[in-house]
Amino acid sequence: MIEFGSASAVPVTILTGFLGAGKTTLLNRILTGNHGLRVAVLVNDFGSINVDADLVVGIEDDVMSLANGCVCCSIRDDLIETVEAVLARPERPEYILLEASGVSDPSSIAMTFTDQRFRDKIRLDSIMCLVDAEQVFAAPEQMELKLRQIAFSDMVILNKVDLVEQKTVQKVHDWLKSRFRRYRLVEAVNADVPLEILLSVGRFAAEQLDAEVPDHVHGPRCGCPEHAHHHDHAAKFSTTMLRSDLPVNLSGLRDAIKGLPGEVYRVKGFVYSEEDPEHRIVVQVVGKRIDIARDGKWGTRKPETRLVAIGAPGAVSEDTLGRVFLEVA
Repeated sequence: MIEFGSASAVPVTILTGFLGAGKTTLLNRILTGNHGLRVAVLVNDFGSINVDADLVVGIEDDVMSLANGCVCCSIRDDLIETVEAVLARPERPEYILLEASGVSDPSSIAMTFTDQRFRDKIRLDSIMCLVDAEQVFAAPEQMELKLRQIAFSDMVILNKVDLVEQKTVQKVHDWLKSRFRRYRLVEAVNADVPLEILLSVGRFAAEQLDAEVPDHVHGPRCGCPEHAHHHDHAAKFSTTMLRSDLPVNLSGLRDAIKGLPGEVYRVKGFVYSEEDPEHRIVVQVVGKRIDIARDGKWGTRKPETRLVAIGAPGAVSEDTLGRVFLEVA
């Protein structure tokens, strides 16, 4: 029997990583990003958020309202109480983002978001671990904590690669390979990673996928001027779309997805399944994390599988996606 999550559950992303890795920089990029989501941000301390003054609308108790519609809450006591309060707000968030302390173990935080009381209300979308390419081997006495932060993450963002030589980047890759059997890693400068990889952008409307990405287009647009980058997204990421009107057998789908190349960072979209042909099945893959949920009925819409995969250039093709999603026995 196949168990489905809830497609209406609010997705949660946890940002982890050692002190100074760039979590706050990444958080600010998301807060100011053009994603169209109503985001609730949970942080350990307001002091860890470097929000420009002109973005702040007002502060009430432990809640900071931002000009772009985001809401920041400080975590002072019980995380569960904070999450429940956020979900009870008049304008329910469409996304929850938590910036963990640089010295915290993400496993206990992740367990909170899998609490039974949150079933069908929230789902853990991903755990992103930022690693400072320049300082990853510094503070050897904290190496066990750094490894645990990486081990519990779905994706590693190797940040500040512009500050080191390529041989150092390769050293980090070798170090990770010697300790982890499978991992997903994205290189970044100033925590600049496309929102399509970080968040469940466009997860609700299948018809948006056509507008998002034409078939097999390389390099998702980030909307940033070229001179603002030290790197080119188009050279580092590729996007592939798969569409099919053939029903997919969901039995074993999760194991088949695990067989995707490590350079595939994200897969999202809808599946037309053999087991439940009347409902759309939402598929979300972020790094190592896989979420399969039942959405509403197809109704008057044509049942079809429509998926977008984002990865390194050449990491995934329509043929690869077809073998994974359409040929599952």
